[in-house]
Amino acid sequence: MTDITKKIPIPKSLTEGQLQPQAEMLAVKPSAGRMTIGIPKAEVMQESRVALVPSAVLALTGMGFNVMVETGAGDKANYTDHRYSESGAEICFERSKVFQSNVLLMVAPPTMEEIAMFHPNQFIISPLHIPALTEDFVRRILEKRVISMAMEYIKDENGTFPLVRVMSELAGISVMLSAAELMTSTGGGKGVLLGGIAGVPSAKVVVLGAGIVGESATRVALGLGADVRVFDNDVYKLMRLQRHVGQKLNTSTLNPTQLEKELINADVVIGAVHSKTGRSPVIVPESLVEKMKPGTVIVDVSIDQGGCFETSEITSLDRPTFVKHGVVHYCVPNIASKVSRTASIAISNILTPMLINADKSGGLDELLFENYGLRNGVYAYKGRLTNAYMGRRFGIKHTDLGLLMASRS
Repeated sequence: MTDITKKIPIPKSLTEGQLQPQAEMLAVKPSAGRMTIGIPKAEVMQESRVALVPSAVLALTGMGFNVMVETGAGDKANYTDHRYSESGAEICFERSKVFQSNVLLMVAPPTMEEIAMFHPNQFIISPLHIPALTEDFVRRILEKRVISMAMEYIKDENGTFPLVRVMSELAGISVMLSAAELMTSTGGGKGVLLGGIAGVPSAKVVVLGAGIVGESATRVALGLGADVRVFDNDVYKLMRLQRHVGQKLNTSTLNPTQLEKELINADVVIGAVHSKTGRSPVIVPESLVEKMKPGTVIVDVSIDQGGCFETSEITSLDRPTFVKHGVVHYCVPNIASKVSRTASIAISNILTPMLINADKSGGLDELLFENYGLRNGVYAYKGRLTNAYMGRRFGIKHTDLGLLMASRS
């Protein structure tokens, strides 16, 4: 009879590891493969910027990205095809080839002809000029089932809009210099020098908005010797502007009585109000524009979001102004194109780290899932409208992007 109490020897190799700490199995990011980036040539609105400069292309191609640049894309910013080629980019002479890329970087809103070349699941990163939007544009984007991102609504980790910030700084400096020229007799103005001279009072400048544009414009105006007034409903922004400028300013909230008094006596009015979601608010009604002095110059930097003056209409760099009620209006949405090389470097500095982070995360789709600030810029996701403002404006059903990302396959 067999002794059932007898122990069966078990090798130590099968038991000794049971009480040892086990290595944690961390999640491994899925590989995105070799991301292909397309940079088409901008052919609208006298656009002269380019999304990536050669130095950025060199950094990306060195990491394994495939960058396709349409021939002549950087010419107006003084970057030749040779520079791009030497940086590792593929120069494409067929426009359609650039549009076959996984990610398309554009410095102007896509045209209907360009939308026709989009393909499903493609990432389109471009500006989105709110006043120029049409229902047909939105529906065509949705039909293509692409992921469309508006540059100006992308947020960074601090909750700010990096592209808006840097373009605003450029715009604030540029518009004040443009306003100074428009005030001259040859520029169509009253023949007034912005800064004045001994014995002659300085021009009166009113700035609506104490953000980055307002601050930059204020700095230039003060540097030229102008008399500046700044309006904003955010008192903390006014306090910050006062600190940054380093001198006492005449500031106020948007009190209708005070605002009307200053606008009637103004020589230059800068509209620099930015909306975080959709259209910028109309601060100055047409009835108030009618009361302004003939020859006064209005520069509406907010025109890319609809404008903060009721009389504003989009203009272009070749015909930047129009006159209404005797007031000169400057309403160019792509002001930064006047300094195309500087603007191109600034845009490139924002997009390049984003693409590198996307590669580390396993692709832009994965980065969208992780990054709320990046999701804020998406207005169309694979056939679904995700922007509430556009949905209300055109009567199209919109869906929260967070829900779409959570249920993604």
